[in-house]
Amino acid sequence: MDGRQERGLQIATNAKIVKNQLGWKVPSQSGNGSYIVNLDHDSSFCTCPDFETHQQKCKHIYAVEFTLKTETNTDGLITETRTVKVTYGQDWTAYNTAQTEEKTKFVSLLSDLCKGVAQPEQGMGRRRLPLSEMVFASAFKVYSGFSGRRFTSDVNEIHDKCIMANTPHFNSVSNYMVNPEITPILKSLITISSLPLKTVETDFSVDSSGFSTSRFVKWFNKKYGYERGNQEWVKVHLMCGTNTHVVTSAEISGWMAHDTNYFKPLVEATANNFQIAEISADKGYLSHDNVNLVQQIGATPFIPFKSNTIASSGNSAWAKMYNLYMFNNKTFMEHYHKRSNVESVFSMIKAKFGDSIRSKSDNGQVNEVLCKVLNHNICVLIQSIHELGIEPSFN
Repeated sequence: MDGRQERGLQIATNAKIVKNQLGWKVPSQSGNGSYIVNLDHDSSFCTCPDFETHQQKCKHIYAVEFTLKTETNTDGLITETRTVKVTYGQDWTAYNTAQTEEKTKFVSLLSDLCKGVAQPEQGMGRRRLPLSEMVFASAFKVYSGFSGRRFTSDVNEIHDKCIMANTPHFNSVSNYMVNPEITPILKSLITISSLPLKTVETDFSVDSSGFSTSRFVKWFNKKYGYERGNQEWVKVHLMCGTNTHVVTSAEISGWMAHDTNYFKPLVEATANNFQIAEISADKGYLSHDNVNLVQQIGATPFIPFKSNTIASSGNSAWAKMYNLYMFNNKTFMEHYHKRSNVESVFSMIKAKFGDSIRSKSDNGQVNEVLCKVLNHNICVLIQSIHELGIEPSFN
């Protein structure tokens, strides 16, 4: 496969090629416009400059040929193979039941999950509120979407149902939300909440996304030569299962942090509890260290290579995946496209719990986002109860 064929395969895999009256409309790989490819004549042609100059197959013609393969048998039968978009059905009965019962089951599952939070020893001073109840209140407040004052009625209702032994003041809930001591607890609860689904998750995906804050930043843009301003955001790095969309590990960083630095802690945290078969991630996570790490845990990395990647020989994980990417791209992309599930996870979290955060302090912002992720996991468990028949247990 020469360079034009390789680029044509990339276009066929990643771009949308459409048939019209003139032929096939193929998007330019640079993103500027499109070209018309016609395969109906004795010799194929394309309107791109490369074909007009060399009068030989260009990458756009190869892209159409990869998209539409025509095979003629000895009996004259013509078989046409086209790329087909696969869609998945929805079990609406289970979905509707899970949605209508979500809040009741959410409170029950969150309460069971928080019961495992140990109460720290106390010396002198006024008696502290139970840490398990305050973690519960913090997560439930984020679930409700209310301010601390409006959340008071929910606290009283939970107390009346004997789920909480105390009715903390709204300032107490806010104070615990900004407490750095509950950050590792929330991370641990995210992991624990994913464990009931460990038997159905073997394929995972990694990515990051931002949640906007109330703070603004300014910086000098070297490209345009003037100062620019924008809203600051908190960056969430997470790994999720591609079947149920449950989050198995999460890390929070500032908005300037690089994604690839968080790949290792996410993978290692997930590998401690799950049997990983494959991991998909975008090009931002491509590095020799990350590819080797996935191989060391016995999994297969599906991270696409960049255009300037230098080929390597041998039996290393990097060489094997590069050869698969270049010479069996269709198989590679079928696995890589599972990465879209992590985009679905972020969409689910932001649609249900909001894409912005109320807290103004650094610790409060980290804890609030972790609460969003934890709440998402509990909602996934509720859906799994009805669709998979799984009964979550956090013992």
